[in-house]
Amino acid sequence: MPKILTIAVVWFALSLPASSSLAQSAHYFSTLKHVHVTGFQGWFACPSDSAGVGWGHWFRGKADPQKPDSLAIDNWPDTTELDPDEKCPTGFKLRSGAPAYLFSDQNPKTVSRQFRWMKDYDIDGVALQRFGSILDGKSLQRQFDTVLSHVRAAAETYHRGFFIMYDGITADRIEAIKRDWQQLTEAAHLTESPAYIFHRGKPVVGLWGLGFPDRDLSAAQAADLINFFRTAKLPATVLGGVPTRWRLQGAGSRPEPEWASVFRSFDILSPWTVGRFGNDAGADDFAKNVLIPDLAEVKQLGIDYMAVAFPGFSWHNGYGRTLNAPLDAIPRRCGGFYKHQIANLTKAGVDMLYTAMFDEANEGTSILKMAVHPGALPDGVSMVPLDDGGCEAAKDDMYLRLAGEASRSLRDRRAPPAPPR
Repeated sequence: MPKILTIAVVWFALSLPASSSLAQSAHYFSTLKHVHVTGFQGWFACPSDSAGVGWGHWFRGKADPQKPDSLAIDNWPDTTELDPDEKCPTGFKLRSGAPAYLFSDQNPKTVSRQFRWMKDYDIDGVALQRFGSILDGKSLQRQFDTVLSHVRAAAETYHRGFFIMYDGITADRIEAIKRDWQQLTEAAHLTESPAYIFHRGKPVVGLWGLGFPDRDLSAAQAADLINFFRTAKLPATVLGGVPTRWRLQGAGSRPEPEWASVFRSFDILSPWTVGRFGNDAGADDFAKNVLIPDLAEVKQLGIDYMAVAFPGFSWHNGYGRTLNAPLDAIPRRCGGFYKHQIANLTKAGVDMLYTAMFDEANEGTSILKMAVHPGALPDGVSMVPLDDGGCEAAKDDMYLRLAGEASRSLRDRRAPPAPPR
């Protein structure tokens, strides 16, 4: 093992909570059935934290954060609950005249608060994103390792669940991902945490992006990676974040015939729907022509299915700037768009739910507490407040409450207990 990776693993193992012992290995979630998780990026940083990466994901590249057009986010987080030692000054002023602050996921207090919100609002846990591109033992890996440690501690404190979701899986990152899983499970004992989510008797690991046209991964390489997780020293239940139209290998999916067997080799399928429709009519068409036939096929194959719902979409200030992407490309409609999807999923019989995402402000899909009114946004910046579209009763926790309602709707579908004999 390269020296720098050895140091990173030792540091990460030492930073884990004491509750990682085998004596406390009972897990809060032994199944994903009727469980609601939300994607968690955890990649936000600021210059004053310990990560050493500057304004991680809040601003574009090395852009001057004093300039409004350097922002990389379309949702502005509500930071009024944060303590002074959690607030990162931006140099901006809100339209109300107050200083504008952001936060860092390097601060354990901030991550812990977000998991307390999950408990308060009845969200079961997270799929924690972990990117192949950062697995080199350098500053970005240390940043993400720190977040993983914070997530584990917070999930254990508030009895929430989490599992690793690998993203950024390219051909040159396969071996790094394999080594990372071995290190996390064998050296850091990550899956011994009572908060780590299990399903079918094994820890869950997600592989996101296999079979998408923009990933330089062959079907054979994908099959090898899936098989690795199945046969590792600690075998895993493998969830695939796959293209929306995986079943017929339609638009947005790799068309080569060998991918058909790869898609059907996952233990759990989770087709990505963000941006694939933008209104209720599109959601209805997806439910009728994609979701319901998907559910029929996976039932026949013995594969589980984790459906994805999202509140809206906007990446005007971030990655979409080079595409001249419009602001508020898929309007949230005061929660109506998200609620309509949940209703469709519930009606179709979905029993696992993934909300995209908890903290994805770059693509405007975040559900954490956010600025409600234009006066709570930075001056001179085009962004999407929660009352956009005339939501006069909107509050900063609007989408946390809606996500909690989705959790309860999912649980209401559980079969009643058998009568006593």
